[in-house]
This record gives sequence, C-alpha cells and structure tokens, in this order.
Amino acid sequence: MKERRIEIAPSILAADFRHLEREVKSAQDGGADRIHCDIMDGVFVPNISFGPMVVSAVKKCVSIPLDVHLMIAAPENYIAQFCDAGADNLTVHADAVANLPNVFETIRARGVNVGVTVNPDKPISLFDRYLDKVDLVLIMSVYAGFGGQPFMREVLEKVRALTNRRRLANLDFSIEIDGGINAETAALSFEAGVDILVSGSYIFGGNNYRSAIESLRNAGKDTKNER
Repeated sequence: MKERRIEIAPSILAADFRHLEREVKSAQDGGADRIHCDIMDGVFVPNISFGPMVVSAVKKCVSIPLDVHLMIAAPENYIAQFCDAGADNLTVHADAVANLPNVFETIRARGVNVGVTVNPDKPISLFDRYLDKVDLVLIMSVYAGFGGQPFMREVLEKVRALTNRRRLANLDFSIEIDGGINAETAALSFEAGVDILVSGSYIFGGNNYRSAIESLRNAGKDTKNER
C-alpha cells in the first residue's frame, strides 16, 4: 500500500473578483496544486459565472494548472475557446454532450487533459464505458450551479465504484470531488479514493489560504490506499 498525496484545487467562484489576481496568486503561494474555474451559462445550470476572458486572465497570474469545469449546454461549441484561454484540464458534463468520444478527442487534440462529470442525481453509467479515454472524473457532491451548498455524502458511493473500477481495469484517471469540501468531508472523500479536492468557500472565505489548504491536505494523511 502506498500513500497518496491529495491535490487541492481552490475554486475561484468563491474568490473576491475585485482582487482576482491577488486571490489566485495567494492560493498558489499557499500550496494549491491547481486553480478550478467553474463556467456557468445560465442554461445548463441556473446561474452565470464567467467565460474564456477570465480564464485567460487567471492563466497569466499563476504557473499551476487551470482546471476548467464547463457547466454549459453544448460544450463542444466552446472547446477551442477555453483551450486557447489556457485550460490544462477541461471537464464536460456527460449529459450535456451528444457524442462523448468526439468531444474527448477534440479536447485531447488541443493538448488538454480530458475530464468528465455528472450531477449527483445522474449515474456514472453515462460515461463509465469511456473511462479509458479520460484523465479525470469529477464527482459532484453538490448540484452544479451555486457555491456554498452542503456536501452530499451519498455520492461517495460513486467514488468507491470508480476507485474499484480503476483498480480492476488498471486505469490511470484521477478522481476529483467538488462541493461542500471542508476538513471533515475531505477526509471522507480521500478515504473513498478521491485524488483532487475542489474547495471554494472553505479556502477563499477565510484569511489564511495556506492554513486552509494544508488542513484539507492533511485531513486524509492517515488514510493510505493503493491506486
């Protein structure tokens, strides 16, 4: 059994957009492994956030990867824009895409890592036949569209199923979780097999980003799983 190092991805949805450059640089200096960008269109989800211009601006501020989550309808129409803006990983909702393999190929052809996700009420069977084609699976532990929602523990069954599938099929995708992440839910997520924690309010809502990031990373330090 080898110890896993969990990654932390602060979500700028909870950042102070008056000082976005300072916010993302502080998160990076505090030990963040990647910056998470939630893209909402007011169609696929009932909220609007920001688009490629903000992603491009953040890219200029940090050296760590940008983890871009498209909560939008017809994401295939915007892949080029977000890849060109600086996404290092681009995640799409399986139920927003008519042809997942084609979308995955389009993303990868632009040199960007491929991610897939579904909302908590959707099954992973919508994409599990394509797990060999993705780099990351994002498990939503809240419904996409708004920050600050409570963690839904039932989604950990999806994490466990994916962890088993990854081990049995000898696959190499990462498992990420997003929604209601704090020190307690981080430990539960890590134990279930999560590799990457997305956290917004817990990090950007406090005064010490380094302390918050380290508390998330250390929450699962006594849990050792073999990937």
